[in-house]
Amino acid sequence: MPFTRVSLRPGYSDAQIAQISDLLQQSLEAEFAVPPGDRFQIFEEIPATRHLFDRHYKSGGRSDKFIQFHILAGKPRTAAQKQNLCRRLCEELHRTLAIHPDDVMVMIQFNTA
Repeated sequence: MPFTRVSLRPGYSDAQIAQISDLLQQSLEAEFAVPPGDRFQIFEEIPATRHLFDRHYKSGGRSDKFIQFHILAGKPRTAAQKQNLCRRLCEELHRTLAIHPDDVMVMIQFNTA
């Protein structure tokens, strides 16, 4: 049961947020061994004055469309599963919503307590 907090700046419509949610869920189910329908997500819009980030850290440049996905998962996953999740999510966000991969950051943390 991964729990995902999605942080982004205001400007995305409710329809776009729903699409992001669906693409995240599809990617988790396909690449991260998450059961269908096992969806726990929070979307938080953070004003630009409080959502600060380095526009060039390990990227070609981030825009105001920058989205952070913080995934907290119970059981550890392999390096391949993590890489495949990130790849698929970036590809789908770019294909569906024209969100550039440089505007996507995925942080994965495991809690095996």
